Amino acid sequence: MYSILHNVQKKAIVTMKTSAAIIFTSLVGPASAFVAPAAQASRTAIYAAKTTEEPKEVVYSTAIPFLERPTMLDGTMAGDVGFDPLNFAKGPGELNNFREAEIKHSRLAMLCAAGWPLSEIFDKKIANFLHLQPLVDANDRVPSLLNGGLGKVSPIYWVAVFLFAGFVDFTGTNRATFNAEGYFPGNLAFDPLGLYPENEDEQKAMQTAEIKHGRVAMIAVVGYAIQEFVFKTGVVDETPFFFTPFWS
Repeated sequence: MYSILHNVQKKAIVTMKTSAAIIFTSLVGPASAFVAPAAQASRTAIYAAKTTEEPKEVVYSTAIPFLERPTMLDGTMAGDVGFDPLNFAKGPGELNNFREAEIKHSRLAMLCAAGWPLSEIFDKKIANFLHLQPLVDANDRVPSLLNGGLGKVSPIYWVAVFLFAGFVDFTGTNRATFNAEGYFPGNLAFDPLGLYPENEDEQKAMQTAEIKHGRVAMIAVVGYAIQEFVFKTGVVDETPFFFTPFWS
């Protein structure tokens, strides 16, 4: 009798456990079935957002069309054509320093590009008038590093040039250091004839014209020096149609 009751009790316990499992599954199953698709939809939406992002547009340099434009050269600076293939300008400070150097060399080169041939034309005439020794040589070449003859130039001239250059450089450095109003690289606030326009677009156009002329002048001066060194004659004699009246 006891064994029969024991077996009946065991069967009842098993039946209760099975029923509880079925009830738990029936409750949890629909809930998980409801939550899982929402999570899946959320993950799908995030993935779709990531995959549908538009790729970043690559902007190429104007100067070197097959290279990507350097980050710092965004076109805001006058004469900027995206030319920095070695990425020297890694920050705004370096970029401004390079532009300061470029504009200084440009202005000197423009003076030199005009003064070089003029000195070859007028040096002998002026020297003879003042009863002085001409500085150009017998082939009308001006004193230069490649031509020689720099020792014939008066030390007083060199002192005057260095003092003037130092003053100009100090003025520009002082304005840049103390952030003078409206300062940009090369702005020395020197405009005695009032030629600098007030319109921003015209200002940038004038700045661009200056830097372009300066770049051409730097190339020209290097060409002068090499030409006279190789051909052993002055540029005014090499290309006389540029420097003498056509009727001569």
